[in-house]
This record gives sequence, structure tokens and C-alpha cells, in this order.
Amino acid sequence: MTDSPVTPGVPALAILNQYPTVTLIRQTSQVALMHTCIRDVQTSRLDFVFYSDRLIRLIVEEGLAHLPCAKKDVNTPTGARYEGLMPAAGICGVSIMRAGESMENALRDTCRGVRIGKILIQRNEDTAEPDDRYSYSKLPKDIADRWVFLMDPMLATGGSAIRAVNILLQQYGVKEERIIFVNVVACPEGLTAFCTKFPKIRVVTSAIDDNLNDKKYIIPGLGDFGDRYFGTN
Repeated sequence: MTDSPVTPGVPALAILNQYPTVTLIRQTSQVALMHTCIRDVQTSRLDFVFYSDRLIRLIVEEGLAHLPCAKKDVNTPTGARYEGLMPAAGICGVSIMRAGESMENALRDTCRGVRIGKILIQRNEDTAEPDDRYSYSKLPKDIADRWVFLMDPMLATGGSAIRAVNILLQQYGVKEERIIFVNVVACPEGLTAFCTKFPKIRVVTSAIDDNLNDKKYIIPGLGDFGDRYFGTN
């Protein structure tokens, strides 16, 4: 099979048509291969991390493409002039602990010296929604002056991501339109809740799965990303 585009499923197409702020990375055969590996229950932790890291790098690169740039002309070694670009604003990564920390290395590898903060959102296991009694954040003081890369690999109900954005907006003064949410696997329910609440936030994901089951797990999904990535139960 050549690396040709793979057509997204019906749920994905419906979401993309309804919410223009959602970006699905190009669905190539290589992306499908990576998803096959990380979704397989038989995949070892070593392979899960390897293929997840490959996939996350693609997602982060796509997210960076939505940042503003300024013109910058440089001289090449041939003496010619090249009309190029440079970043127009600083950025900051914010990982939703713990699974979001798996995406930090890809951002560091692509943005030298990037600052990264963390938000912890505890979830009520009975309702699968955030428990507002338990949250923690440690973010750079100048985060309101930067573009924010919010990182969480799974978007199920959308509750944790919505709570994290509310913390950024209400407690740190970040502007909604300066947030880019990067994500590995999402579902229609989570995207609908998130995009309805925050219509100015760009969402970049590598997959939009079918739905949530009655236990609030993404289907077909891949299980608990954090447990599989960090090797814990």
C-alpha cells in the first residue's frame, strides 16, 4: 500500500463540517499504521511509546502551522536573499496531567526552549466528569502573553479539557483565540461539548472515533493512554 490519503469516517466528516475550528491531520496510510499499533491490545509498551511519539510529533507540527508568523529575510551562503518567516509570538505548552505529559517531548523537540506548565484535573470515577474539589496548576507567570498549546491525548466527554481551559481563561487571563488544543484521539461527544463551549479554540487531532460507550470510553479507542504510555495500571 502506498502512502495515499485515507478517507475519514462518517462521524469525523460530520464534526469537521460542523466545527471549522477542528483540524484532522492528513489521514495517510502511515497515520493508519501508527493508529493500528497503538490501538492493538497486544502492543508492547515499548512499541506503544514509539508509535505514539511518532504520531504526536505530526500532531504538534500541524498545531504549529496555526501559529502567526512574521516576515524575515535572510542571506543564504550563495549570497542570495531568501524571503522567509519567523515566529510572531511566544508559546507555552500546558499538559493536562498525567497523560498530557506524554506530548511534552514532541513540543520540546520542535520548539527549542519552550516553557511548559501543568494542570491536574482529578476525575470523579462515578460520573467520568472533573471533580472541582481537586485541581492543581503550575503555569508560567507570563502565560497570558503567549500562545498556549494545551496537550491531552484523549478527548472523551470533554470535561477535563473544558475545566483546564476555564482555568487558563479565568485564573490566568489567557485569551481563548490564543489556545491550540492538541490531541491524539477524540470523539464526537467530546468535540461537540468542547467546541460549543469554546468556538475560538483550534483543535488539532489525529483521529475522530465513533462514539462513547455507556462507561464513557471512546470506541474503538485505545484504552487508558496514560497507563499504556507510562507503564502503570
